[in-house]
Amino acid sequence: MHFLSEDLEDYIEQHSEKEPELLAQLNKETYQKILLPRMLSGHFQGRVLSMLSKLIRPVNVLEIGTYTGYATLCLCEGMLENGQMHTIDIKEELVDFQRKYFDLSSWGKQIFQHLDEATNVIPTLDLKFDLVFIDADKENYIRYYELIVPKMNKGGIILSDNVLWSGKVVQEVDPKDLSTNILLQYNKILKEDPRVETVLLPIRDGLTVSRVV
Repeated sequence: MHFLSEDLEDYIEQHSEKEPELLAQLNKETYQKILLPRMLSGHFQGRVLSMLSKLIRPVNVLEIGTYTGYATLCLCEGMLENGQMHTIDIKEELVDFQRKYFDLSSWGKQIFQHLDEATNVIPTLDLKFDLVFIDADKENYIRYYELIVPKMNKGGIILSDNVLWSGKVVQEVDPKDLSTNILLQYNKILKEDPRVETVLLPIRDGLTVSRVV
């Protein structure tokens, strides 16, 4: 769903930082070879993720939902030299595709792939995180969030993608529509949880920025 006209979206991209060449290649190959390429963060959102990472200057970054690794690399752009990126996904068929682009980047040795359910992986990570990006199955957003908050450094940022869910969050919701109902609960939790301060940005399909206080 386009919340802005395509002309405005094109204008925004043209007046934002250029997409790095490696990410442009990743973008193109994803559309050529991988199912559901619209799941890719893409140029504009990717530059937003990059800018936030550069402002935060994280040491440890966690990503839930790797897909083909586009957002992973964007988030690495602000990571410190001694930093680590831990990215989690369940799609075994994408691991080699991701690794190819990770190793072509400057951060290959700092990126750790985890092939498992995020609810299994997160408790095993003995790290404190400065930046987390949640972009996986919506039904588990609340579970991911509750696992992540205790592992955040004070002042750390949690980014949550797809929180507007193609506008379904302001429409009449079918009780059987689990994803939308969970997202409505999730957005309410972020707004009311005293452990974070939150702003919801109308970027692509909705991007929430939550700062741990």
